Amino acid sequence: MAIAELPLRPRTSSHQGPFVNEPFFDFRHEDNARKMRAAIERVRGQLGREYDLIIGGQRVKTTDKIKSLNPSKPSQVVGIHQKAGKEHVEPAMTAALKAFASWSRTPTEERASLLFRAADLLRNRKMDYMAWLVFEVSKNWGEADADVSETIDFCEFYAREALRLAKSEPPVQLPGERDSLTYIPLGVGAVIPPWNFPCAIMAGMTMASIVGGNTVILKPSSDSPTIAAKFIELLEEAGMPEGVVNFCPGAGASFGDAVVSHPKTRYVAFTGSREVGLHINKTAATQAPGQVWIKRTILEMGGKDAIIVDADADIDSAVEGVAQAAFGFQGQKCSACSRAIVDERVYDKFLDQLKARVEKITVGDPAENSNMGAVINEGSMKTILEYIEQGKKDGRIVTGGERATEAGEGYFIRPTVIADIPAKSKLEQEEIFGPVLVVIKARGFDHALEIANDTEFGLTGAIYTKSRDKIDRAIRDFHVGNLYINRKCTGAMVGAHPFGGFNMSGTDSKSGGPDYLYLFTQGKSVAEKTG
Repeated sequence: MAIAELPLRPRTSSHQGPFVNEPFFDFRHEDNARKMRAAIERVRGQLGREYDLIIGGQRVKTTDKIKSLNPSKPSQVVGIHQKAGKEHVEPAMTAALKAFASWSRTPTEERASLLFRAADLLRNRKMDYMAWLVFEVSKNWGEADADVSETIDFCEFYAREALRLAKSEPPVQLPGERDSLTYIPLGVGAVIPPWNFPCAIMAGMTMASIVGGNTVILKPSSDSPTIAAKFIELLEEAGMPEGVVNFCPGAGASFGDAVVSHPKTRYVAFTGSREVGLHINKTAATQAPGQVWIKRTILEMGGKDAIIVDADADIDSAVEGVAQAAFGFQGQKCSACSRAIVDERVYDKFLDQLKARVEKITVGDPAENSNMGAVINEGSMKTILEYIEQGKKDGRIVTGGERATEAGEGYFIRPTVIADIPAKSKLEQEEIFGPVLVVIKARGFDHALEIANDTEFGLTGAIYTKSRDKIDRAIRDFHVGNLYINRKCTGAMVGAHPFGGFNMSGTDSKSGGPDYLYLFTQGKSVAEKTG
């Protein structure tokens, strides 16, 4: 399945003009496909290397290790990493505080230039980074391209946003005063990214942190530490000073909790599950001895995202959008369509066409650019299969419903559509985070909107309809942070679709938007009498 089709724009390393999204590769061109295959072979030759913790620029080894495995071939080790424990929290914090003293006073232009240099380096090695994603998290070429392109976009966009914020002025200048408003750094932040966008989200939260003058303790997911290690290598090459980002993969329950609860941690930027996000929020809300601030939490959590298909919808378009949004990257996106809510008048027609479309999806090794790779790990696979078993009781399997064992030793699951799922049931309410789509019958548009809003989440949603009135009602009443009209509910683009959701989907962080950097800074108003 194709990622969102975007017009190809000329690549440019000029940072003077307006922000432009990084273009995607078209792999229908044999030259691009040949280059991607070559990148995969280059990276294949680097698999299994060991990576150190990086604390204050120093390389640190530990007795315990984290092994990152290829989900499509679990016998293949992608990288071996040191495992940070509680004993590494204080050294990491000391290094970050020391770096903060100088980095926070570094001119915004210099901090932004680091991001611009990182973007240029990443652009020049884009396919290699894509190849790491193919091996470490089982992304196909298009999904890997979208991930690395978004990483470049974050570098470029946040650098420009920092320069814009540096020129902020209060809306009123009082007579006899010189009034100014500046956005100053917060301090040391804990950045805890997920495995599903292990380059883009990891880099986005890190870049927003450091361009604002903060320093970071980065704890990548144990399922995807290698791509983070490669990005830190790139930042060092771009000239990042020691201690500005401290690379500390480790367990969430030990190292992660200790960083979140540390009195010198000023903020926590987290993307991941609802359960972990709420735990972080609760931990951060408790004042530790010696803590002199209210910790800020920037949380992007789960979703139970719905696409409503109205009776007057273009069914061909709706089927394509639902299939792409449900099964792109094996459904492992917080924005993925996990519920299709379909008007009863077109329900059977929609299901017939959807079944035919989904059965065209190929499952296999993403190194060969199959449509779908493996889910992230064995535990996730077992959980998804348990949901499917429940779905067999509550509804009926339209297609899929089992492991794709012919694809190989990896954690492959067939794209699964389960129809006739009742509203308020387990599969209709809980985030599955896998290639499972439930289809719910609605009596009409009002009923569909009622079902769509009746979850604890509110991240993305979409509607397919030709009715202007229904579009306007959805804009007003569909309670999600990112709403899409007559298109799929995945594929948010930096700058165009600031991303973040409501309710249990998080703190509406709006990454990739014009107000994101405010979350990583604090406003300081100065009034100086001149008369």
